[in-house]
Amino acid sequence: MSTIPVYPWRLAPEGLATLRQLRALGLRPGGQDVAAQLERPRRRREPLVAFLYRVDLALPVRPMTPARWAALERANAARRVCPECGRDAGYRIPASLGMCTPCAYPDTTTAA
Repeated sequence: MSTIPVYPWRLAPEGLATLRQLRALGLRPGGQDVAAQLERPRRRREPLVAFLYRVDLALPVRPMTPARWAALERANAARRVCPECGRDAGYRIPASLGMCTPCAYPDTTTAA
């Protein structure tokens, strides 16, 4: 069993990048194993960890096809439908509420 190198925050060598950095370059890990990790210390908690991948082994990001765009549109549309009332809320339903705002906070004042 081999261990991967651990670097302090902001001191990783050239040629290694995080997932976000790879994506900014238009790349993806492409199935490669984690090459190293960064650790950022925090007070009274475990350190933040970021995995690093080799840039020279990274592959280009796969392009979005019309079918993928359509699937993404359907998924986003499904996240806008309230499970309680079944209406399109016009925004993504917050996971914390699990329903649209009018269903989560019904008007409790009644006209007298």
